[in-house]
Amino acid sequence: MNTSIYTEISGGVCAAEGFKAYGIHAGMRKNAAKLDLAMIVADDVCNAAGVFTRNKVFAAPVGVTRAHLADGKAQAVICNSGNANACTPDGYETANATCKAVAEALNIEENNVIVASTGVIGVSLNTEPIMKGIPVLLGKLEAAAEGSDMAAQAIMTTDTKKKEFAFSCTIGGKTVHIGGICKGSGMIHPNMGTMLCFLTTDCAIASDVLDTALRAAIDDTFNMVTVDGDTSTNDTVTVLASGKAGNAEITRAEGEDYAVFAGALKLLCYKLATAIAADGEGATKLLICKVSGARSTEDARVLAKSVIASSLVKAAMFGADANWGRIICALGYSGVDFDTTKVDISFSSAKGVLPVCKNGGSFDFSEEFAKEVLTENKIEILCEMNDGTASAEAYGCDLSYEYVRINGDYRS
Repeated sequence: MNTSIYTEISGGVCAAEGFKAYGIHAGMRKNAAKLDLAMIVADDVCNAAGVFTRNKVFAAPVGVTRAHLADGKAQAVICNSGNANACTPDGYETANATCKAVAEALNIEENNVIVASTGVIGVSLNTEPIMKGIPVLLGKLEAAAEGSDMAAQAIMTTDTKKKEFAFSCTIGGKTVHIGGICKGSGMIHPNMGTMLCFLTTDCAIASDVLDTALRAAIDDTFNMVTVDGDTSTNDTVTVLASGKAGNAEITRAEGEDYAVFAGALKLLCYKLATAIAADGEGATKLLICKVSGARSTEDARVLAKSVIASSLVKAAMFGADANWGRIICALGYSGVDFDTTKVDISFSSAKGVLPVCKNGGSFDFSEEFAKEVLTENKIEILCEMNDGTASAEAYGCDLSYEYVRINGDYRS
């Protein structure tokens, strides 16, 4: 992908024409300093698409939003970060009540509201703070960088950093903007979309084509992230397209205009996905596993994700231990067929490249240099299969003592 045609800009979900956003502390969280309710609103009904968790146990907001997006239209997003609204007897009741309240406040159709939640599973959602917070949010909505910034903060749970990016490009002679915010730090092993991610664009593009582009982008980005191997009940990614850029509407998933838009969407998702991986609960290092020379793209994806999901590999990276045996082991149990005598493995960081395995066997290397390479906060694990031409990347983080501490008392 030629990334030179895209310019990184500020504004997040407010970078595109026709969108406002904001986030407040509504009282969902005990900590008054923690923002916990976010809203994104479009000036008009947008073409929209969404992808959701494949976990059979999914939260009520996932079910409601999936139904609302069936017609490819949406105009507003409401998200709380205090309660997952999952596995409760009144989940759909509260999710629908939230959508109704937003729709009435904005004077829009209820089925054009996207609802999302994140937080503790199995605890009934108290909607009172949400109902009181909606009019407050409406009074603060901004079509500016601050609006996106506040919304990005309000959807965070155990995240330590907000995740917000935007890009511009030229499509059909018009300047198009695309931006997004997401949250995710733990219970991260998407098998569809992402933890929670909300994208906006002013590109004119048909709903079905938008859906095609979104799914393609997710396959190589969010679906290649794993922090702890747990697929959440609430994973959701949605995109709204206002069409206000004024380009000729993209009506088919082909041609130059589509390729440029799909590239922008993939780049945005990549930036957000790797930000999630780097901010994994307790993480000290971003890990990227690059598999090359595989027989097929699907094989490469499975191999890369098997390595990045390995608790033993993650623990070794935390300890700066060049234990390549754990990597070839993870490749071996991935289920992919390959010639074990052809595999080469290296580590790479800002300190340089360290080959550690050649033709599936040991390769002499300096332990001192290995420590230098692996003490960096971004490490690439390079696996050359020498078995084909396909490649893929997976994104994750190391496994630290802090991960156990965070998840040992998550509900408290």
